[in-house]
Amino acid sequence: MNSIDRRDFIRSSVVLGAGAATTGRWPEVTRAGGLQSTGIPIIITSHTNETGQEGLRQAWEILSSGGSPMDAVERCANTIEVDPNDSSVGYGGLPNAEGVVQLDSSCMDGRTYNAGAVASLEGIKTPSSIARLVMERTDHVFLVGPGAQRLALDFGYQLEDLMTERSRASFLRWRERLSDSDDWGPPEHLVEREGEGALAESLEGPDDFHYGTTNVLAVDANGDISGITTTSGLSWKIPGRVGDSPIIGAGLYVDNSVGAAGATGRGEDVIKSCASYFIVMRMRDGRTPQQACEDAIDMIVDRYRAVGIDYVPGEKFVAINKDGEYGCSSMPSGRNARLSVRHPGGLEIYEGTSRG
Repeated sequence: MNSIDRRDFIRSSVVLGAGAATTGRWPEVTRAGGLQSTGIPIIITSHTNETGQEGLRQAWEILSSGGSPMDAVERCANTIEVDPNDSSVGYGGLPNAEGVVQLDSSCMDGRTYNAGAVASLEGIKTPSSIARLVMERTDHVFLVGPGAQRLALDFGYQLEDLMTERSRASFLRWRERLSDSDDWGPPEHLVEREGEGALAESLEGPDDFHYGTTNVLAVDANGDISGITTTSGLSWKIPGRVGDSPIIGAGLYVDNSVGAAGATGRGEDVIKSCASYFIVMRMRDGRTPQQACEDAIDMIVDRYRAVGIDYVPGEKFVAINKDGEYGCSSMPSGRNARLSVRHPGGLEIYEGTSRG
């Protein structure tokens, strides 16, 4: 749980397993003691980019050698959190409306039925590790703001500037483009004469996405389950805003007898629906992870329709169960939801569904 140096994590390349998973279930494997499907090691993440895949590779080294699923999901989450090119979590995450990066995270250990979370944490690259400190080194579940930061400092973490050149440029562009009636941007008389594009060339560029989150869920060979959700939250948010990611039952839930689920997206609707808890309870009722994620999408959309509002928020859910099954689903976004998975056969990208 020490501070993480990105150079210790990011390797030169990641090779995907041949083909994409199509069934959402690992094939049974032969072990000492016979054929089994329950408790096969599996780890998934909502991130499908190279950093997410590298995180799974390192996490698999822990999980496949008998390490705990909690250690595995933390390693994967840390790998993504320290990637300066990822603007959805940790270092390089997009800031709030005042230009301050505030991070949220939660973790849950199914074997001990224990959980920890932090919110509005500033200056610490790896909030998932601080959430784990809350879980293991305090008798609390949730610490916020300066209290969460103080805990991190007590355990030897160092305050760091979480803004990168990319995230700072994104914030400055947003601030200048936010309104044409404020005082940010080139002087008005020069804009009228030379045009804003000529004077603001250094701030040109695309708008970054406005929200993003990482989930990591794992089941070890004993059938024990752990999970982490971590995020920099909604970009340009009102300072102090907390989304679903650090809220147990909303952005993350783990039941060691059933499975685990996590959410990404805007978050407010995940909080109102306790969506991750809902997904795990649907799996308890016999639904597969894929079906349970789809049930959560339908549930949220149906609640708006029930009050006469035709609204489809941007959410995505991922889930696993003790049998090694997994799934993901999202609101319509132009493509189906995807996740990265690592199992004894290799690393693959699984494509779920888009509903709503």
